Amino acid sequence: MEPDLRAALRHALRWTDPGPAATHLVSDRSGWWRDPAVLGRLGAALGALHPRPDVVVAPESTGFIVGPLVAAAVGAGFVEAYRPRPVPEPMSWGTASGDHRGADVTLGVRAHLVAPGQRVLIVDDWVTTGAQLRAVRAALPHAEIVGAAVIVDESPPAVAAELGVRSLLTGTDLDAVE
Repeated sequence: MEPDLRAALRHALRWTDPGPAATHLVSDRSGWWRDPAVLGRLGAALGALHPRPDVVVAPESTGFIVGPLVAAAVGAGFVEAYRPRPVPEPMSWGTASGDHRGADVTLGVRAHLVAPGQRVLIVDDWVTTGAQLRAVRAALPHAEIVGAAVIVDESPPAVAAELGVRSLLTGTDLDAVE
């Protein structure tokens, strides 16, 4: 990946203090979406991290921003992975435990949009525990998952290896961001 995109991602990220009861700062990624130069290059950069998929799947909500960018860049379709809600058609649901709050994550895709054997790239903006990626994988038991492409990977190395995570930045890259 181009070093200037990495620098632009780092520069556009801000950390915010949610208040006195907070135990840590919260990332503000809105600068990524606001910068047209960053936004225009994210899809191709993330898409280049894995072999070309048939379809890109991304969890709501910020995955709905980066997923279509990647899909368009690699010439694939895009499918949303929703949190639980009533959907008036058959869904394929997957659940995984252990998000960053310790809670279970359930995500679902419209069952008819990913055929058995299709090559799927899972895309998201940030991964820490891998729970969202696992939930998407669980919702697609008959697909061929080619891996996961994320902007920032803060997951443990064993999680990244298990889920095929490749990223543009790591948590270490963000240590100097203020």
